[in-house]
Amino acid sequence: MNDTKEKSPPKQEEMKNSFATFLWNPWRKEFCGRTASSWGKIFVFYVIFYICLAAFWSIMLLIFRTTIDDKHPKWKLDESRIGSNPGLGYRPRPPRERLESTLIRFRRNNEKSYKHWVEDLTQFVHGQNASDSGGASLAIDCEKNQISSDDQFCAFNVRDIGSPCSPANSFGYRDGKPCVLIKLNRIFDWKPQTYDPQDYNNPALPQELRDVMKMAYDKNKSNRYIYITCQGQNPIDKENIGQIQFFPEPGIRDYYFPFRNQDNYKSPFVFVQFTNPSHGLVINVECKAWAKNIKHNLLEREGSVHFELSIE
Repeated sequence: MNDTKEKSPPKQEEMKNSFATFLWNPWRKEFCGRTASSWGKIFVFYVIFYICLAAFWSIMLLIFRTTIDDKHPKWKLDESRIGSNPGLGYRPRPPRERLESTLIRFRRNNEKSYKHWVEDLTQFVHGQNASDSGGASLAIDCEKNQISSDDQFCAFNVRDIGSPCSPANSFGYRDGKPCVLIKLNRIFDWKPQTYDPQDYNNPALPQELRDVMKMAYDKNKSNRYIYITCQGQNPIDKENIGQIQFFPEPGIRDYYFPFRNQDNYKSPFVFVQFTNPSHGLVINVECKAWAKNIKHNLLEREGSVHFELSIE
């Protein structure tokens, strides 16, 4: 027979007394197992520890901040992830619910169908016009042979375009002659290596480039441009795209570059108007920027941009 007696579990009253004694032991003057001096030492230790930790973090942040320039990136052009080959952007952009779409579709003489496209262009153009007094003082008139600097930039005045591509004319959408805004994406310190204006006679250059070079040369023989061309992407698109006009010029003047993160810098752009495109079908359009140091890769969106146009 097993004479070992099983220990009975502690009574509830004993457990309560034991926990109460742990919280406050009146004989040893301890709270949660520690005296007041012990708790004081722990508090002082952690205060000093976190002060030192915060000071160390602040010093490291300050050292890191000294290596960063708010206006000039450390890595530029080919040393950066962006590279030195600019891409092209366009406006208007599609509604938020289909941001990935590149189709501009509308019905002429139907305000509801083209309202979004006109509003998107209007918003962008008004943003380009907006400039505070400080920004205006940084903009210089490069038409008068002034040269931009790290702090100043050549003024691009949207009001001087004076074309059918304006909010007052619904950017041509009302009449089925839509305007599309083409601009270069910004790359810090990138400078275009422009073609000589007289190279429009060079048979080694693509015909689409020579056509716009001749157009610009006839208008002003001395200006240098990043030329902009737009045409149908496929043979059937080229047949249906119709005539194209450029406003204010078939290119972007070279003196707007380089971009150096100047305050209130306004990106220059070109309006491309499709004056008589075929209706009732989708036209694939490819626009390119041309300079000696611009390479074209449609898949990588380098030097060119693609969108579709459909007028019903």
